[in-house]
Amino acid sequence: MHEWALAEAVFAALTKIQREEKVKKFSEIKLKIGELQNIDIETFYFAFKELSKNTPLDGAKIVIKKEEAIFKCRQCGKEWKLGLVKNRLGCSESEAIHFVPEIAHAFIRCPACNSPDFEVVRGRGIWIEQAKVSRQNTWTRGSPS
Repeated sequence: MHEWALAEAVFAALTKIQREEKVKKFSEIKLKIGELQNIDIETFYFAFKELSKNTPLDGAKIVIKKEEAIFKCRQCGKEWKLGLVKNRLGCSESEAIHFVPEIAHAFIRCPACNSPDFEVVRGRGIWIEQAKVSRQNTWTRGSPS
């Protein structure tokens, strides 16, 4: 499952932070997940909890914030949200975008000029925004070493 692969990637990134920062235990992890990923949150939670067993991540509270997908047409400059065009996508198209968000260009068009040439302004990918550790230290994305 796609969610397991993403959970493994987040787990690996946090394990790297744990080693580099000499963290003994994580108490809370804040993640941001782009809407375009279309992740099943429950499956992601389950996978992450399973991977975290008997590690410094075991028992950490996971807080997930979804980031709305925003697109911008390179032809006419129109910006729009995924919700505006999502109902036009079939199940197979939505599933394809779930696994490979870059394929959205094959299925989504600008609602103003019908161009497939657009950029994803935000709402794709997954980020670790913050990790709280038991020793009261906090790691924030982009923090200096």
